[in-house]
Amino acid sequence: MDSRTPRPGVPVRGSESGRPVMAALDLLGRRWALRILWELSQSPAGFRELQRRCERMSSSVLNTRLNELTDAGLLTMHGDGYQLTRLGEDLVDALRPLNAWSQRWADENAASVRVRP
Repeated sequence: MDSRTPRPGVPVRGSESGRPVMAALDLLGRRWALRILWELSQSPAGFRELQRRCERMSSSVLNTRLNELTDAGLLTMHGDGYQLTRLGEDLVDALRPLNAWSQRWADENAASVRVRP
């Protein structure tokens, strides 16, 4: 268990309360964390494949995020690749409404750009 991985009940960046939502926001707010989760929700992947899918992020950042997300119980290494755990799948399911909202937001912005004279 890595002591730097945000944990419910432990103070995190921006919050001394230790509330679970604050630990989750700290973990998910880290650079590339959500992208890694999203990519693995599409299909499991090994390190190099995941690095390619994430637009060639540095190997050190990818390694750090994979360790944090695994330590948090969201990912597991299975065979030759990483995949979401049940808890990780639950998180991605919880994020799907945000994905739908962001698509509506993009559609409205595209419409407003077309309407301008």
